[in-house]
Amino acid sequence: MTQVDSDEGATGAVGAALGTEPGSRTAVEVTLQRNSRQARAVSVVREAALLPVLVALIIVGALVSPVFFTVSNFSGIGLQASALGVTVVGESLILLIGGMDLSLEGTYGFAPMLAAWLIVPVAAFGSGADLSPVLGLLVLLLAGGCVGLINGTLIVKARLNGFIVTLGMTIVLAGLQNGIPKAQTLFALPRAFSYLGSAYWGQVPVSLVFTAFVFVGVGLFLRYHRGGRAIYAVGGNAEAARAAGINVDRVKISVYAAGGTLAAIGGLMEAGRVSAVTGQQGYGEGVIFTVFAAAVIGGVSLLGGRGNMLGAATGVALLSIVQNILDLANVSSYWIEAIDGAVILVALVMARVIGGKASQG
Repeated sequence: MTQVDSDEGATGAVGAALGTEPGSRTAVEVTLQRNSRQARAVSVVREAALLPVLVALIIVGALVSPVFFTVSNFSGIGLQASALGVTVVGESLILLIGGMDLSLEGTYGFAPMLAAWLIVPVAAFGSGADLSPVLGLLVLLLAGGCVGLINGTLIVKARLNGFIVTLGMTIVLAGLQNGIPKAQTLFALPRAFSYLGSAYWGQVPVSLVFTAFVFVGVGLFLRYHRGGRAIYAVGGNAEAARAAGINVDRVKISVYAAGGTLAAIGGLMEAGRVSAVTGQQGYGEGVIFTVFAAAVIGGVSLLGGRGNMLGAATGVALLSIVQNILDLANVSSYWIEAIDGAVILVALVMARVIGGKASQG
């Protein structure tokens, strides 16, 4: 029996079991809904398990420093977590289709650097193009989307190894990030460019509100939109999804492009928060390790098809609170790195438990 015959047989069996014609839209929709419900059930268990950990961390934080339970401190946590959170959404989507993208940390630094270089004056180490902030933001979004599109095309169409492709892209972007501005830090960012990462509405960071909307919007898309259910189907079983009529290649490439765009927005938030774009932003900071840890701790499987945005948000909150407690306790940066590494290892163990099999072949 050929692969095509096998796929048609699988689709027909689903249709027969549901009392519909083989390959009909009703059969496909019900199958996708069933897979989505199963994925959500696993994620709910993971999220519930994290709630006691978050409560315990909050108690520890209150004991470590009286500053922890202040509005200004929680605003600071929200401000720092926002850039990470948006990038985690991008990586989570890519993990859901069974892929990975190491280059998100490169995009996180390169996209805002390119946009800022075109905007700021020569005195601030810009190109002198004096591009308007609005056009600069458009460049930033296009840069992030194009990087993701290139990654997705090379991985899906050229069938290259995703790990190697995105690793190579990370190195390319890191070189461009330092080479284009000649390793200088870009400053004097215009208000419109830095607004998202630095502005407050009262005592609430604008970036935190925006990040919350991103999590909610993507979460609703994954749960209720046919395209979101297709993402789960592709990550759960790409061949079955293809047999059910889903354009698997288009879904994967689109998700990589979306991930790159979200990483660029995350980099924009970070640039606004510190009022500059440095050569170390992203790749030099090892952002991708924290991004992976947050996603996996939040229940997003490295094997694809499992996880949701509520869990990813919980993972971001957990790591952000841990970082804040360590800062308030004046823990040495050397120990912070060791603790971050331990958190990543724990995340991999969680991925093993969640996935039901090893996270690598």
